[in-house]
Amino acid sequence: MKHFDYVQPKTMDEALASWEPGAAWLGGGTNLVDLMKLGVAQPQRVIDLTRIPDLGEITFQQDGSVRIGAMVSNAALARHAGFAQHFPMVAEALLSGASGQLRNMATVAGNLMQRTRCAYFQEETAACNRRNPGAGCDARDSDEELRALLGASPACVATNPSDFCVPLAALEAQVEVRGVNGTRQIPFAEFHLLPGDHPERETGLEEGELIVALHLSAEAAGFAGHARYLKVRDRTSFAFATTAAAAALRMEDGIIVAGRLALGAVAARPWRVAEAEALLVGQAPDEALFARVAEAAMAGAEAPAHLEWKIDLARRTAARALAMAAAGTPAQMPALPASPFGQQNGDLAHV
Repeated sequence: MKHFDYVQPKTMDEALASWEPGAAWLGGGTNLVDLMKLGVAQPQRVIDLTRIPDLGEITFQQDGSVRIGAMVSNAALARHAGFAQHFPMVAEALLSGASGQLRNMATVAGNLMQRTRCAYFQEETAACNRRNPGAGCDARDSDEELRALLGASPACVATNPSDFCVPLAALEAQVEVRGVNGTRQIPFAEFHLLPGDHPERETGLEEGELIVALHLSAEAAGFAGHARYLKVRDRTSFAFATTAAAAALRMEDGIIVAGRLALGAVAARPWRVAEAEALLVGQAPDEALFARVAEAAMAGAEAPAHLEWKIDLARRTAARALAMAAAGTPAQMPALPASPFGQQNGDLAHV
């Protein structure tokens, strides 16, 4: 491992003053430390944010919105009764990720910033434009299954690995960031970038900016009665998604009046298609409708011949998530959150 400076600021101002080109922010370290051990990440300085007290709070506002501090752990957010009640599919996505031990350490901001799990990105000797701009992309001609079906480019076919980010995209979260020029909010749809010709630029953060909080609106909480996250993976525990979907509906008298759908593990960011969501409005829920919506959501998907099955799987995942949302949010969190094999009526294990 490369030698680096290590600092522990106690305030936000101290943290921003500690930044220098080549530095890295440290939250729970569940991704950064692994990449440092592999030699993929080699920061000159590591700035530990765990001593800054005002980053660890969950605050409900009077208008029904919520502000989630950047250093809130995934476990704490998923277990927060008020949060799970208002934003159940976000809690379900969190509980489907990693393991209990990792969720206790991993932070909200770190989840947004986690790097791709593409094997060629994590292998220091492989050609990867995301890790080493201009090197090429060995994943393009490989058997890599965790590759993008949508939004890829000749320079990069990596996918975003986050479960948490998929429902955040569906619910149009806002990311509050702070830098030397002050505080601003980034719409979630603009936070993660598609690779284009510059896959090394992964987010909309400017140099030296720091995530301080996430915001979910009162409107987003209005989907709580019909909101589910579905994750298809090689095994039910501690595996990244092969395909995933977050679906949320607002229904009146058996008719869908608003719908949200975001797909995970198919692109370098959670994938939403407004035209697909529009097909839901004014319709009664049924399998045929959800199949049409899923088809529209995956329009333009491309895969090599040996991975064409993943396009079909992504469509089926989206349609199944919509059907689960239409059936209603369980009163308690399912014992196997987000699993297609879990009972859908809930279980007391995660209350």
